[in-house]
Amino acid sequence: MSDPQKTTQALSPTLAIALKYDPGAAPRVVARGHGSVAAAIIAKARENGISIEEDPVLAEALASVEMDTEIPVELFQAVAKVISYIIMTRRTANDRQ
Repeated sequence: MSDPQKTTQALSPTLAIALKYDPGAAPRVVARGHGSVAAAIIAKARENGISIEEDPVLAEALASVEMDTEIPVELFQAVAKVISYIIMTRRTANDRQ
């Protein structure tokens, strides 16, 4: 999957946050949950081939963001690093194919 617009996940063992990134706009929180809801978010991401990034500190910071809301400016750098890493990893994987 090489589409950066797909949702990415920041998760901890009991918390999952799903982000949607559309180029030209800030990433948005599109799902979040604890416990069984977190497990369902993670399972759905895996089922759909969506990248998952484990970052408990970032997940906790994103947990306070309202649903369907752009992430705050204070989290841009941390989320940009995750998105950049995912894009780079996908490109590398695609180059190997």
